[in-house]
Amino acid sequence: MRAGTARVKGGRMADASIQSERTHVFPLELGRAMPVIARGDGVWIEDAAGRRYLDAMSGGSMAATLGHGRRDIIEAARVQAEKLAYAHNERLTNPLQERLADELIAVAPEGFRRVKFTVAGADAIEMAIQLARSYHVERGEGDRWQVISPAQAYHGPTMETLALTGRPGLHGPFGPYLPQHLHIPPSTWRFDPSGEAALEALDRALEQAGPGNVSAFFCEAISAAALPAYTPPRRFWEGLAERRERFGFLVCFDEVVTGVGRTGNWFAGAATACVPDIIATAKGLGAGYAAIGAVLVREHVYDAVAGGSRRFTPGHTWDGAPLAAAVGLAVLEALRSERLVERVRDRGPSLRDELERALAGIPLVREVRGHGYLLGVEYVDPRDNTSFLPRELRVAGRIDDVAFERGLITLSTQPTRDGFAGDQSLFAPAFTATDEELAEMVSRFAEVVGHVAEDVGRELSILSTTGGAR
Repeated sequence: MRAGTARVKGGRMADASIQSERTHVFPLELGRAMPVIARGDGVWIEDAAGRRYLDAMSGGSMAATLGHGRRDIIEAARVQAEKLAYAHNERLTNPLQERLADELIAVAPEGFRRVKFTVAGADAIEMAIQLARSYHVERGEGDRWQVISPAQAYHGPTMETLALTGRPGLHGPFGPYLPQHLHIPPSTWRFDPSGEAALEALDRALEQAGPGNVSAFFCEAISAAALPAYTPPRRFWEGLAERRERFGFLVCFDEVVTGVGRTGNWFAGAATACVPDIIATAKGLGAGYAAIGAVLVREHVYDAVAGGSRRFTPGHTWDGAPLAAAVGLAVLEALRSERLVERVRDRGPSLRDELERALAGIPLVREVRGHGYLLGVEYVDPRDNTSFLPRELRVAGRIDDVAFERGLITLSTQPTRDGFAGDQSLFAPAFTATDEELAEMVSRFAEVVGHVAEDVGRELSILSTTGGAR
C-alpha cells in the first residue's frame, strides 16, 4: 500500500473518516475530514466504523427517494445488465428507453408528449436550454437566446447551470466563462410576499433584453437547496403565464429534485398556475440507484423540430442506456405499486406540522415551509425576528455538524452574498420512511436546532453588548 492512501481492512475501510491528504480522491473541501459511509438500509446508513445514522436527506442530495438497499431495484439492474447494459442511442434505441418514455408521459402534466433522456440533472437542464433555443431557431426566431431566471437558485455545477443563477458566490472564478443571463429577485416573505415586485423585475428584464431576444424563463416550481420548499405566490405564476403568451418565450422548470414524487405530485409544475413548456428532472427517476435524467417537452416544442430541420443531436454517451432505464422503470413501478406518491401527498402536510410544533419556541426559527417530503426551515436573528443571522456565526453549518455528531444526516444552506437568503435547513426524507422513523428524524432535528440556538443566543448577547454585527 502506498503512503497516504486510505487503509482497507477485511474488505472495509478501517477509518470512519478520511482526511484530504490521505486519499487520491479530489474532495470538494480540502481540510475537512470526509466520513466513510459503507452501507445503507432503508433510511439508515452506516459508516466504516459501524456507527449508524438516520438519513433525513435521502442520501444527502434528495436522490435516494426509495431509501437504501431496495432488492427489487437492485435485481432489475442485475437482470438488465445480463441482457444488455449499454447501447448508444445516436442511431439505436432499446426497449427499456422506449418503455420508460411511455411511463413518464403517462404521469407528466397534460400536453407533454416527448422525453429525451440524459445522464444527470445538470445535463437535463443544459438540454432544456438547448431545446428552448432550438425551438425558436426552428421557427425562424434566431435572435432568441437570452434566459431570465430567479437570482436565488441552484441548478447545477456546469457553466450554463451556474449562469442560470445570479449568486456570485457560486460563480467563483468561473464568471468570465458564463453566459450573461438576466435575473429577478425571489418573492419571499421578506422582500415580496405578493409576487408583484418580481413581476415588475421580470418586465424590466424583458425590456432590457428586448422581448424578441428572450428564449426562456427558467425556474424551479418549488425550490430545493437555495430556498428550501419555497414557491412564488400564485400571482407571480399567473403573471408569468400572461407574459409568456404576450411575448412568446418558453417557460422551463428545473424539477431535478421535485420531479417523480418529492412534493406529493409526480411533477410539482402541474400544481402551478403556469404549466411549463419543458421540464428537466433527474434525482428521483433513478432514486439513487442509477445516474439518469430526463427532459420532457410539450407537443408544440417537439413539433417545431419535427416541422423544421427534423434534427436535435446534442447528447451524451450514457443517455437512455438500457441499464439506467431499467432502474427508472423499477423506480416508477415501486412508486405506483406502493402508492408512494400518494403517501407523500397525504403525509406531507402533517409532517410539516409536526416539524413546526417540534421547533416551536426556538427563537432562531422564523418559518417552516413544506410541500410533500420537501421541507425547509428558515432561521433569523432572534433579536428582531427578521434580520439574517451574522454570517460569522455559521449557524446552518453548525446545525449540520451537530446533527452528524448526534447520528442524523441533514443539509443546511449558508447566507448568500446577494442578500436574498440566510441560514436555512432542508428536511427531505425518503418516501419509504415509516411514521416512527419520521418522528425520530423530527425529534433529533429539533434537539439539534435547540442546542445550536442556545449557543447562538449566548453569542448574540455578547455581540449586542459589544456592538457587533446585526
